[in-house]
Amino acid sequence: MRILVVEDERALAAAITRILTESGHTVTWAPDGRQGTEMARTKAFELIVLDVLLPLRSGWDVLAGLRAERVNIPILMLTAMDEVRDRVKGLNLGADDYLAKPFDALELVARVNALLRRDKAQKGGTVIVDDLTVDRTMRKVTRSGQEISLTRREYDLLEALAINQGSILSPETIQERVWGDQQAISNTVAVYIGMLRKKIDFPFGKRLIHTVVGFGYVLRSES
Repeated sequence: MRILVVEDERALAAAITRILTESGHTVTWAPDGRQGTEMARTKAFELIVLDVLLPLRSGWDVLAGLRAERVNIPILMLTAMDEVRDRVKGLNLGADDYLAKPFDALELVARVNALLRRDKAQKGGTVIVDDLTVDRTMRKVTRSGQEISLTRREYDLLEALAINQGSILSPETIQERVWGDQQAISNTVAVYIGMLRKKIDFPFGKRLIHTVVGFGYVLRSES
């Protein structure tokens, strides 16, 4: 797979390049945010490894700009900052995953490969999160091989969470994507999240729908 690494620390960029190349990927390096943005716009890559603290243009700005331009390549953020608020900021801007420095080479490879597998599944019309499968073509949902019956609105909500798995969606974003121009009451999203949990989570003893207090909801494996 073709991977773009946007990292200004030459030694770290070289190490990442070596690790990913040895794992079978083709790696291109951009030393600053401006070059990284231009390269990413070509859409010639399957994944981007993006540092936060970059010269000329920060990783936050690169991420926000690419998502605004509908460049939907999976993005793994790298940063020395491991505060929860920084992770949440990256996920809200559209990052697919987050890895704090220093990191282990095996973890880097594992996260990169997981993002590539997830992206391939999503493009194929099926989203898989742990033992949950959402078939977007058939609008069919199964967990641990058991089919789950959902109303149209419940399915639309689950699909919105599924195609953004690992990313936090605010209630306002969910309301816009699921209810469109309809004027939903203020607790509509919370009510439907509760209804989904009764069907998706409670019968299986393991949560996939998580609440991030003050920010919104995210669909992800507990592990």
